[in-house]
Amino acid sequence: MSRGAPHFLMLLALSIASGACAQTGALDAGAPAVSGIETQYIDTNVRAQDDFFRFVNGKWLASTDIPADKASFGSFDVRYEESLAQLRDIVETASRDTGAPEGSDVRRIGNLYRSFMDEARLETLGSTPLNGELQAIATVRDKSELAPLIAHLQEIGVTVPLGQSVHLDNKDSSRYVFDVSQDGLGMPDRDYYLKDDAELKKIRGQYQAHIGRSLALIGDKASADEARKILALETAIAKVQWTQVQNRDPVKVYNKVEIGRLRALAPDFDWKRYLVAAGVDGKVDYLIVSQPSYVSGFGRILDRTPLAVWKSYLRWRLLSNYSPYLSRQYVDENFAFFQTALQGVPENRPRWKRGVRLVDQSIGEALGRLYVEKHFPPPSKARADALVRNLLEAFRRDIDELDWMGPETRRQAQVKLAAIATKIGYPDKWRDYSRLELAADDLVGNVMRAQRFEYLRNVNKLGQPVDHSEWEMTPQTVNAYYEPERNEIVFPAGILQPPFFNAAADDAVNYGSIGGIIGHEISHAFDDQGSQYDEKGNLRNWWTAQDHKAFAAKTKALVAEYSAFEPVPGYRLNGELTLGENIADNSGLAVAFKAYLLSLGGKAAPVLDGFTGEQRLYIGWAQAWREKDRDNFLIKLIKSDPHSPPAQRTLGVVVNQPAFYQAFSVKPGDRMYLPPQQRVIMW
Repeated sequence: MSRGAPHFLMLLALSIASGACAQTGALDAGAPAVSGIETQYIDTNVRAQDDFFRFVNGKWLASTDIPADKASFGSFDVRYEESLAQLRDIVETASRDTGAPEGSDVRRIGNLYRSFMDEARLETLGSTPLNGELQAIATVRDKSELAPLIAHLQEIGVTVPLGQSVHLDNKDSSRYVFDVSQDGLGMPDRDYYLKDDAELKKIRGQYQAHIGRSLALIGDKASADEARKILALETAIAKVQWTQVQNRDPVKVYNKVEIGRLRALAPDFDWKRYLVAAGVDGKVDYLIVSQPSYVSGFGRILDRTPLAVWKSYLRWRLLSNYSPYLSRQYVDENFAFFQTALQGVPENRPRWKRGVRLVDQSIGEALGRLYVEKHFPPPSKARADALVRNLLEAFRRDIDELDWMGPETRRQAQVKLAAIATKIGYPDKWRDYSRLELAADDLVGNVMRAQRFEYLRNVNKLGQPVDHSEWEMTPQTVNAYYEPERNEIVFPAGILQPPFFNAAADDAVNYGSIGGIIGHEISHAFDDQGSQYDEKGNLRNWWTAQDHKAFAAKTKALVAEYSAFEPVPGYRLNGELTLGENIADNSGLAVAFKAYLLSLGGKAAPVLDGFTGEQRLYIGWAQAWREKDRDNFLIKLIKSDPHSPPAQRTLGVVVNQPAFYQAFSVKPGDRMYLPPQQRVIMW
């Protein structure tokens, strides 16, 4: 996408307990000196100097099985499950509240959840809730009608060959733009279609069989032949798509195209009908086209592919996206491929968890408003504010000491740092869902209306003043992000709670976990992508050529370091794909360490559970990334995720931290030892 896409921590969640504190983020006076280290999981048979991740987490790794309904399990999952249980209580209370006023958010939450949990009704319906959409696809008479159909399917959340988004213009953050990007694949990444290694070839075969079985369920007589043609079409789409690494360059994916020039990119696609159906016509005079060569490639594929194949493909995309909301045979078939075959997950999540997640995805801020009233009191927000301020202060001091940044760039970096906006806990202004209708007996209709509501909410921003109060995440999300177009860092309430922040513990472990996470997000303003945006969120080169060269040398070394990791035999990390997140991890923990020293105010940290303050900080980082993953899930991460897997997020960071060597007396000959000249020190 052409936008400066938000840098998310990962697709899970965290949180912060209550308790006021000083601006340094120190513990309340008189708080018990608890270390916060889960010493029961430390494996003393593994030296910290040889494998720090297993030293901290070894006994947990040996004694923990990944739950049958998960592709991975770790610290984030622990917090996510706690959050899910809290949300369940809110959602199920709403679903029982038959006296809630019609048109209230409580009624909407309750109706949506009841429509999902009514399995008996769904079994009687089968795929009939999709009949209207299937009929609309079936009645397409020529390819000119595909353009408005694609726009309509985008509106209801169906994956089609063109993606769309509304965001701030990367070169003029005072206005919104409509962005067209590559999309349309059923599998996670183009490599799943194009690479010839045995595992991916096996998954391709399973995918084709899954398409055939799914289409057979809705009565297609030639479903096996359709599946073969659909896979061939998706493979053709994959061949003209840009790689994940290419899409990381915000300059290359910023392509401003005037409306009148769109036809030159894809002459056989009816752009006028598309823009009218998308609700964009007349609202903008240009689009951002993230990958122009892809759009041209899509146009060629559109021309040479028979209409019948396009109709089969669009039927498949509709069915694939909506199978989780149909009767059990569709749910099970969808799960068997996308979870079991693709990620190794043997068992679906309990229905209530899927129902709560749907509510969260569909009407998330209404649910979040109820969530923070119960689970994020004002003292929690105050303490989070203090931690963020302390990390920002550590960054401010550190900028003046960086060896790869000269005086001119330093001045601009300080301007950008000072301009970073912070959003903590929950939004100041809540989203208005009064126009969203959700019924207790219409699950598929509810999902479509919720998708359309969100789509129109975004499209209607075009031509309007920028709303700086809006959030990209709901308050209950266990995640965090930096948004380069807005130059802001956002920490939802869901991530500001245990196990990532422990109000009863000594500060060291908190600075290693939530402090490292806060530092991670701040540092995205200065990574290889974020550093291309100025303090106003506009793409602008504010670096000197010499500083660019020095920075590039460090990032090249970091690419090489992470590219050597092989989490699954035969599958190495892509150091270029994960570069931005690796920079953030290394920078975030380094600055968190310095912020921790600031918080001590010159006093010595206590020794707790046999560990010094410096040791506890690094242990806190390793605890935060504790996780076990299924191999197929790891392969998916390696192919498509800009984050390194958790073990590598630990090991790849601490070996570059000089203070880690001092804290654990790491010396030449130890497996965790890197010679000083090989360490990549970003901050």
